[in-house]
Amino acid sequence: MDHPIFSESIRRIRRLLGEQQQADPVLAGQLAALTPLERDVLERCIHSSGDPQLAVDLRFMPAGIGCVAGGACGAGAAALAAGEVILTDTAMAAAAVAPMARRTFGNRVVCVLDWAPDVAPEGSTRSAAGMAAALRELRPGVVLIGSAPTALEVLLELVTGDGEATSLPAPALVIGMPVGFVGVAESKRHLADSGLAHVRLEGSKGGAGLVAAACNALLRAAWLQAASAPPFCPG
Repeated sequence: MDHPIFSESIRRIRRLLGEQQQADPVLAGQLAALTPLERDVLERCIHSSGDPQLAVDLRFMPAGIGCVAGGACGAGAAALAAGEVILTDTAMAAAAVAPMARRTFGNRVVCVLDWAPDVAPEGSTRSAAGMAAALRELRPGVVLIGSAPTALEVLLELVTGDGEATSLPAPALVIGMPVGFVGVAESKRHLADSGLAHVRLEGSKGGAGLVAAACNALLRAAWLQAASAPPFCPG
């Protein structure tokens, strides 16, 4: 069972979302279209950030198809349940996801900075260089980007073949929520246009805590759905 504080928080989040739906018919339609798995991700992100406004800005592409197995979240949950590698752009996001991964499917959780040079290449960043090296070695199932838009841009270039003769295999899911004001909007727009299965947060908001919350929601949901799994151990 979930901790009582978490359960009460989710109850209050659902009440707030209900109030928002009554005041905003467009948002009401948007929320009504969410699958249970997408709703889990949204609620966990709101719980992590304390910001109900995320209901307006969170996007799932492709959207779920009438059941928790559909869409981007379904693809990500399946990859996690298969034990595929989780790649993050920050050590903070990796640290936030690793305990849930360890308690569920035992996914390896790694950060691109483990592959980054000590000094950023000219005109680039350590995160971008680390992303390029990590993608070529790991073939991750789920990629979390909460800080570095440059890392997101490199991922998109490498898996869509933009600028390379041969593209790398795409991850099952990209959770793209870089935070900030320089290059962030552009990278999120490129992600939106990429055709990759992804969850993104419009605008300047984002961060390690949010991408970790989204991933942990998928790990938890996939674990609870696994028929052969022992009882879930919350925490």
